[in-house]
Amino acid sequence: MAQASADVLIPLLWERLSPEHWPVRLTQLPEGTALVGGAIRDALLNQLSDQPDLDFIVPSNAIALAKSLSKQLGGTAVVLDAERDIARLVLNNWTIDLARLDGQTIEQDLLRRDYGVNAIALGLRPWGELWDPTGGLSDLRDGRLRAVSEGNLVDDPLRLLRGLRLISERPLALEAETQQWIALHHKRLGQAAPERILSELQRLVRGPQADAAIACLKTLDLLHGWAAGEPVPTAVMAQRLNASEAAEALPLARLTALVSDEGLSQLRASRNLRQRCRRLRQWRREVMQCSKALGEQERLQMHQDLEHDLPALILQLPEEQQTAWLERWRDPADPLFHPSNPVDGTMLQRELDLRPGPHLGDVLNHLRLEFAFRRITSKNEAITAARRFLREMGTLCD
Repeated sequence: MAQASADVLIPLLWERLSPEHWPVRLTQLPEGTALVGGAIRDALLNQLSDQPDLDFIVPSNAIALAKSLSKQLGGTAVVLDAERDIARLVLNNWTIDLARLDGQTIEQDLLRRDYGVNAIALGLRPWGELWDPTGGLSDLRDGRLRAVSEGNLVDDPLRLLRGLRLISERPLALEAETQQWIALHHKRLGQAAPERILSELQRLVRGPQADAAIACLKTLDLLHGWAAGEPVPTAVMAQRLNASEAAEALPLARLTALVSDEGLSQLRASRNLRQRCRRLRQWRREVMQCSKALGEQERLQMHQDLEHDLPALILQLPEEQQTAWLERWRDPADPLFHPSNPVDGTMLQRELDLRPGPHLGDVLNHLRLEFAFRRITSKNEAITAARRFLREMGTLCD
C-alpha cells in the first residue's frame, strides 16, 4: 500500500467496505461509533471478504445496543464480556462485535490494542475521521506486524499467538522487537483459554503464508506444552493435490505434526478432530517408518480410517507413490481406497438364513476385504464367497 493521505484513504475505504451493504445501517448506530480492527486492515490491503467481521466501538451501552439491534433485525445477540460491555451480533452470516469505548477517547482505546495494523479506526457516526495513533498505516505500507507495546501482549497472552496467525494470513513480517517480546513471554500463552488457542492454531495452519508462520512458531517455542515435535508438511509437498484437496489436507497434516494427541486434549479439541489427527499420526508412522509393506488387512483398515483424510497422508509420501495413490483416491469407485461392501447384513441373513451374531460381522469383514482387493466384484460373487467362508468356518451346513 503506497503512502496516502486521509483524503485519499477515506473514499477508498468507503468503496471497499461498502457500508451500504452491511446488515446494519449507519443511521442505526449511535453518534460516536467507529469501525476498528480487521475490517479496516483488510480493506487497506484489498483483501476484504464479501462478509467481513465488523468491530464497532460505541460510546456506551454496547450490550444493550446489540440486543436492541437483534430484535429489530432478527439476529442473535451474545454477551462476550459483561464487565467490559462487549457483545456479538450475528445477522444473516454476518458477525458484528460491539464494544464500549475503552478509555476517554478513541485514541486511548486504540493504544490498548494488540498490533498496530489492528489499531486503526474509522469514524462512522459522523463518517470520515481516521485515527492511527500507533502508526498502523505505515506498518501496512511496509508489510510489518508490530505490537503496540510489550504490555499489551502480556495483558492478553493469546495475542502472542495471534501475531503469528496474522503473518500466516496476511502479507506481513514480524517486526524484530515484537518477536523478541513474544519469545520473552512465550510461556504465558498457557494462560489463555484452551479453546481460543486451538482456534488461532486452526486458522494459522490454513493461511497462505503458513509455512513462514509455522517456522516462527517453532523457533519461538510457543507450543512448548503441546508440541508433537514432528516434521511439519509444507505447501511444496502438496503440489500434486488440487486446490480443494490441499485446502483440507494440508491444514490437517500441519496441525497433526504440530500438536500432540495429549496437546489436542488439553486444548479441548473436539472428539472428531482428535480422532482424525490420531489416526493420521498412527498411519503416517506405519507407512513412513515401517520396514515392510502393510498387509492386506492393514491396508484396508488404513483406508477405512483415513478415507476422507487420505490426501493428508498422501502429500507426505514419496512423489511416485503420491501419483499412484492420488489417482486411485480420486476414483470414487475404487474398492480399496473407498471401502464398501457389495452386500449388507440384511441380505446375508436372507440369502443364507443367518441370524445376527458375531459370525455375521466376521463374514461382512471378510467380504469387505475380498471386494477391496477385487477377488469378488458383484453381489452374486459375494453371496457365493460368504457361503464358502461360512462352510470353512463350520458355521454353514450344506
